Formats: sequence, structure tokens, C-alpha cells
Amino acid sequence: MAQPAAAQKTFLATTPGLVLGCTFACLLWGSAFPCIKIGYGLFGIASTDVASIIAFAGARFLISGALVAVGMSIARRRPFVPTRRDWPCAIKLSVFQTILQYLLFYIGLSRCSGVTSSIIEASSTFIVVFLAAYAFRTERMTGAKALGCILGFAGVLIVNLSGRAGGGLSFRLDGEGLVFLSTFAAAMSSNLCKRYSADHDPVLLSGWQFAIGGTVMLTAGLAAGGRVAPAPGANPAAAIALLVYMGFISAAAYSVWSATIAANDVSRVAVFGFVNPIFGVILSAILLGETDVLSPALAVVSLVLVCAGIVIVNRQD
Repeated sequence: MAQPAAAQKTFLATTPGLVLGCTFACLLWGSAFPCIKIGYGLFGIASTDVASIIAFAGARFLISGALVAVGMSIARRRPFVPTRRDWPCAIKLSVFQTILQYLLFYIGLSRCSGVTSSIIEASSTFIVVFLAAYAFRTERMTGAKALGCILGFAGVLIVNLSGRAGGGLSFRLDGEGLVFLSTFAAAMSSNLCKRYSADHDPVLLSGWQFAIGGTVMLTAGLAAGGRVAPAPGANPAAAIALLVYMGFISAAAYSVWSATIAANDVSRVAVFGFVNPIFGVILSAILLGETDVLSPALAVVSLVLVCAGIVIVNRQD
């Protein structure tokens, strides 16, 4: 059986390990924002083509699972596959982390404003901490955790309510309501990952939940009329290379994130999620030339608030 988190706790349980692991994952996830936009262009996917968006995401996650399985099999010189006792956990994680989170998000996003959906997504950190304290009871709620989450959320609000963030605030059950349910699914997956990591390898569960979830999403998207093929006139090699890189983003980021959760309280890791939209804005400015979305001064203020929240949540009691 694969080693659980114990062997991985040595470094990731330290403050430098926590910061490096979470920052690495968030930087990769931040690069996903502009890469998704570039990918939609290379594959000719319109923002309203939900079926193709779901199929595209499914292909990406299926590649993620394959990268983890193959890479870890080579690294450990043996097949990196779940045992009979691993499969139920991998399946449950795939339901919350990949299938429900992304199906609900993409369907909801097609019916709501970008600003509102981004803000709702950022609330996932609150939900993670709340569930950890009151549902899973793996840690206790403190004033410092609440304050840190509020400061981080304020930083995300600045990012999303400044410049041309894309649309006003609104709420409808079949739009923003679905996006909120997707954040709840993501928060559930973080807490389940923490619970399962006591007896299972978090990287193994991470890779195979992507393989399961990616297969379901790709099948659902194609069945609904979606397509995943380079657009006419696009460079096929560039399109496939980008899709593989996006698979690597998910594989590497979530594997490191899962291992870091296994070695720490969920709240200490979850609060780093506030960094994702800031990295997304910065990398979008670099890769897409979207320099008018957020001023440098407000970007600094946002980053300071998020970093303050991270420091407060991670202060040792």
C-alpha cells in the first residue's frame, strides 16, 4: 500500500514548506486563468458553448490523472494505482473536487456575471474553515482565523470590483446559486482530502480522482454536443501542447496542495487560495496584455491584505 502522508509531513508541516507548497500550487493555478482563455481560442470554444467547455475541462483533468499515474509509477518504479480500499475515497473525492465543482461552476458561470462568480468562488475559504471546525471537527474556529479570512476576502473584493472586472453584481439561483454550490463542493473536497490522508496517499487520491472526474466530464460534454479539437487555422501542436500544460497545472498543483493539506490544518492551507485571483490578474497582464483590469497600486493593496490574512491564520496558537 502507498505510504500515507506521514512521510511527506517532515517538510510540508514546517512554515517554509507550507508557504512554498501553497505558493507553488497557487502560482500554477493563477497561470490557468490566462491559459484557459488562450485555450478557448486555439480550440475555437465560445464562452457560451458550455458543452465544449465541460468537455475541454474533462480532457484537461483526464490528462492530469494520466500524468500523475505515469509520473509516480516511474518515480516509484511500480504501478501507481489504487488498492481496493483506495477506490471509494478516490471516487468520493472525484465527485466533489472535479465533477460537481466544475460542472456546477461552468453551468452557473454561463448564466451569471464574472464579478459575482469570482467573489463567490473566493468565499470557498470561509466554507472550508467552517466545515473543518463544525462539520468535520478537525480543528477549532478562532478569532484569528475569522479575521484572516476576512482580510483575504477583502483583497479579493478589490481585485474583482476594480477596473473592467466584467459585469455588475447580481444573483440568480440557476447562475450564482450554482457557482456557490460549486464552492461548497470544493470546500468539501479539501476537508475530505484531510480526512482520507490519515490512511491513504493524498497524491494517489489526487491523481485518480482527476482521472475519474475527467472521464465523466469529457463523456458528459461530448454527449451534450461539445467538441475538443483544434480550431481551423490554429496550430494543432500548440493547441495540444497547451492542453497538456493545463493538465500538468492541475496534476502538479493539486498533488502538492493535497499533500500540504495532509500535513497541516485545513485552514492554514485554504487561506492561500485568496492568492489565486491576484496571480491570475498579474499573469493575465503579462500573457494577455490585460493591463487595464487592475492598477498596480490596487494590486499591491490586494496582495498586502491577502498576505496579512495568511500570516494571521498561520500564527501558531
